[in-house]
Amino acid sequence: MLELSFSKIRNSSEPLTHIERDVEMRPEFFKRSKDLLIDAKNVYVSGDLFYQETFVTGNFHVTSDLVVPSSRSLQPVKYHEDFTFTENYIDRKPTKEELEDNDTIVKIDNDVIDLQTAIEDNMLLNIPTTILTPEEKEKNIYPEGQGWEVVSESAFEEGKKNQVNPAFAKLKVLFDNNENNKKK
Repeated sequence: MLELSFSKIRNSSEPLTHIERDVEMRPEFFKRSKDLLIDAKNVYVSGDLFYQETFVTGNFHVTSDLVVPSSRSLQPVKYHEDFTFTENYIDRKPTKEELEDNDTIVKIDNDVIDLQTAIEDNMLLNIPTTILTPEEKEKNIYPEGQGWEVVSESAFEEGKKNQVNPAFAKLKVLFDNNENNKKK
């Protein structure tokens, strides 16, 4: 569990508190992220925290090796994450103005900055919405089943162009019948 003391950072004589370390993922994290993540290894965080008038601000860089389900087939896909995030921590309820002026404010309890949860949450937020196996990318493979198939957007648009509108098909039949009656 990666936790830091808000008051130690606030009262430190050093301008920055630097961290660099491997992060061990908790079983609870895998339980809550079971539909988004299969595995996470080599999670590493580096960053700096500093106190500036009511906030402890942290700027972090995280790298990790993930295994996530393909967005098409749910097959496991290896994915390397490399991202940064910034959070502001406060030991009281933030004011309305503070909330409007800052992107992320996290209220801490009992002097504890829970960096573990912040890393876990940001790992999930940084997984792309579309992630494919190498074969799915290379061969443009889409899943299919009995009586159904997934098609690409371009194939769908092409199919729409060639599709006859049922209302016009009925009118065409009426028109053809009318033409045949006139010829008789």
